[in-house]
Amino acid sequence: MAEQVFYEDVEVGSEIPSLVKQTTRRQLVQWAGASGDFYEIHYNKDFALASGLPDVILHGRLKSAYLGQMLTDWIGLEGNLKKYNVRYRGMDFPEQDLACKGKVTKKYVHDNEHLVELDIWTENPKGEKTIIGTAVVSLPAKG
Repeated sequence: MAEQVFYEDVEVGSEIPSLVKQTTRRQLVQWAGASGDFYEIHYNKDFALASGLPDVILHGRLKSAYLGQMLTDWIGLEGNLKKYNVRYRGMDFPEQDLACKGKVTKKYVHDNEHLVELDIWTENPKGEKTIIGTAVVSLPAKG
C-alpha cells in the first residue's frame, strides 16, 4: 500500500496507480472454492475447449476483486470505498497480465465528506477493456 492519498492531492483527469495481476490456473481453482463458482470453464481446459473457448477464462468476480484491490490500495487506511459498479465486457486468460486502471472523473464535498468519482477498468495484453465500471471513494482532507 502506498502512502495515504488526500483529497487535495487528487485532480480530475488524473489516473490512479494501476495494478497488474497475473492469475495462475491454481488461483482459479482456489477462487472457485472460495467463491462457490465451480463452472468448469474457469479451471478445466478440456471443458473450456469443448465449450468453444480457446482456454479456461478468469472468473468475472475475481477480476472485479482485483479492481477493488487497486482502489483500496490507492485510498489507503483512512479512505473509504463508498460505491463500486462494474460491467463485464470480455474474457481474460490465466498466465497473462491483467492491468487494473482508474481515472478521476469528479471530486466534490457532500455532507462534510470529500468524495472522488472514478472510471475504472481492466485491460488485457492487447489493451482491450474487459471490465468497465465506476467507483466513488471518500478521502481524508489535509485541513
